[in-house]
Amino acid sequence: MSNFNEQRSRYDTYSTQWDYVQDRFGEKELLPFSISDTDFMIPDGTIEVLNKAVTRGFFGYTRWNHLDYKKSISHWFQQEFTCTIDPEWCVYAPSVIYSLSVFIQLLTQEGDKIVTFTPCYDAFFNCIGRNKRELVAFSLTNKEEQFTIDFARLEKVFAKEKPTLFLLCNPHNPTGRVFTKKELTQLISLCNDYHVAIISDEIHMDVRRPGKEHLPIVTFIDQIKTPIALLTSASKTFNSPGLGGSYALISEVALRERFLNVLKGRDGLSSIPYPALLATMDCYNNQKKWVEELNQTVDENFFEMKKILEADSRIHFEIPEATYLGWINIKDLPYTMEEIQTVLVKREKVAIMKGETYGVEGQDYLRFNLGAPKEKIIEGIKRLMNAIYYLDQRSS
Repeated sequence: MSNFNEQRSRYDTYSTQWDYVQDRFGEKELLPFSISDTDFMIPDGTIEVLNKAVTRGFFGYTRWNHLDYKKSISHWFQQEFTCTIDPEWCVYAPSVIYSLSVFIQLLTQEGDKIVTFTPCYDAFFNCIGRNKRELVAFSLTNKEEQFTIDFARLEKVFAKEKPTLFLLCNPHNPTGRVFTKKELTQLISLCNDYHVAIISDEIHMDVRRPGKEHLPIVTFIDQIKTPIALLTSASKTFNSPGLGGSYALISEVALRERFLNVLKGRDGLSSIPYPALLATMDCYNNQKKWVEELNQTVDENFFEMKKILEADSRIHFEIPEATYLGWINIKDLPYTMEEIQTVLVKREKVAIMKGETYGVEGQDYLRFNLGAPKEKIIEGIKRLMNAIYYLDQRSS
C-alpha cells in the first residue's frame, strides 16, 4: 500500500502542478495546492502491474472493447455504489472533457443552451463555448457554506431558456456537494418534463466523507426519459491522469453507437493506452483498501484545515461532503483577491487557486487542494494564515 503520510518530490516529472506552476502563478518553485491531482503515488499493486508490462516491453495497439476491462468497471460500480450496470454500456474515451465535447455535438445544435450548476469546473466554460453553445449558469444557493438547489427557480430557468442539455457535476466541483436521492429525482423530473438531455460528470465519485453516499445517475436509468450519459475515470481517485484514459456509461444502444462512430471513425481513437487499461483494471479489481486509506487521509487533512482556519473568524469554511478540494470563503477579509494572491505568491511562496476561476460565484473564495500528505497541507494553510497576518499588520 502507498504511504499517504510520506512526502515525495514530484519535480522533474513534467508535473503541471509542480514543474509548471509558473504558468498560472507567474513564479517558479511555489508550494502548490492548485491543479486537482494529488501528491500520492498510485497503489503499489498497480505499480507492480505496470512494472511487469514495462519489463515485457510490448506497447502496440491495445483493444479496450473486451469484458476484462468493462467488467472491472461494472464490478467497481456494484462494489462501491451498489449500482448494477451492463458492461456493454462501458466505452473508452481519452478524457472526460473529450467525451463532454462529443456529447455536446451529438445532443445539441450550435446556439443551443446548456445549463449547469455554478460555480463549476473551469473546463466546462471553454468546452461549451468553443462548441458554439450557450452556457446558462445556474447558481447554487449558498447559506452559510451549505450549497443547495432552488428547484422552483431552476424550473423557471428551464421554462424561459429552453435548454437542450443539463450538465451535472456530481460530486460537485468546487463546492464538494454530493447530491441526494431527492435532489437527483427532482432534477430528473425537470429534465423529463422539459425534454432536456443529461450528461453527468462523476469523476470525483470515490472521494467522499464518511457516511456520504454517491448515487450514479445511471441508478435512475428507469426514470430518465431523455438521452443520458455518465462520464468518469479512475484517474481522479488513483492519481493516474498521466496514464491517459477515461470512460463513459451509455445505456442507449443508438447513442452509444453514435459516440463510437465519432471516437473511432471521425477521431481515430480506437486504441486505449496500454498502461491506462492495466491500471484501470487493477485499481477497480484490487485497490478498494487503498481508496479507503486515501479517504481517511483526506478526511484528516480537512479536519486540520478547519481547525487552523477557525482561528480567524473572518474566514468561513465547512468541510465538503466529497472531493479533496477545500472551498474557502474569504469575503470578510478587508483585502482584494489581487492583494491576497500577491502576498501568497511573492512572500509566502504558495500557489492556491482563486475562486473566480470557477465563475463569478467564486470571486470571494480560494480553492485549496488537500490531496497531499498532512505535513504539506498544514504548511500550506499556515502560509495562507501568515499572508493574512502580514496584510493585517501592514494595514494597521
